[in-house]
Amino acid sequence: MATLSSRHGHLGRRLFQLYAGLALYGASSALLVRSGLGLEPWNVLHQGLSERTGLSMGVVLTVTGAVVLLLWIPLRQRPGLGTVSNVLVIGAAMDATLAVLPDAHAPAVRVLLMVSGIVLNGAATGLYIAARFGSGPRDGLMTGLHQRTGVSIRLVRTAIEITVVVTGFLLGGTVGVGTVLYAVAIGPLAQLFLRAFAVPRAADGSTVVATGQPRRAILRP
Repeated sequence: MATLSSRHGHLGRRLFQLYAGLALYGASSALLVRSGLGLEPWNVLHQGLSERTGLSMGVVLTVTGAVVLLLWIPLRQRPGLGTVSNVLVIGAAMDATLAVLPDAHAPAVRVLLMVSGIVLNGAATGLYIAARFGSGPRDGLMTGLHQRTGVSIRLVRTAIEITVVVTGFLLGGTVGVGTVLYAVAIGPLAQLFLRAFAVPRAADGSTVVATGQPRRAILRP
């Protein structure tokens, strides 16, 4: 009975972490947008597409996630609850935050928004990944290409991110110091928060903690 209760408790915590992480990820991305000092690689693309189409960034993020998810089919990747929820929740959370968060003009406020956005993004990443409900669409694309081509994860990830940053920048997305700082800081931050939010496994009570750099598990919006 205690084991059953423990399993339900762990499941409840994992679901909470999944959706809290996704919502906070969207909010953190909105903070970076309002800072105007540079976005995460994929959001540079999303912002550029938003500028060109007139759609909100959240809608563009959701549509792009759905398109990327379709690319999983030839790559033989299997989506999980976290994958589908990623597509549906992050964009909505971003648009909701942007709707209530005004533009920032003072340099100190913009820097604060940038730093807060990056740290919150790391926390959201830790929450989401530690819930163990499957990778985001863009991470699945990365691992799928790695498995099908034999090219290293690092090389595939670098190629994808350079492509989306350059494309997004050409479309009007914001690249700046925030983009660079994000690239440098997100790995260590995600690792820190993965440890902080690790959920015990129900079978033996042990916790799942990443022991290396989370190259395969960084959440993409």
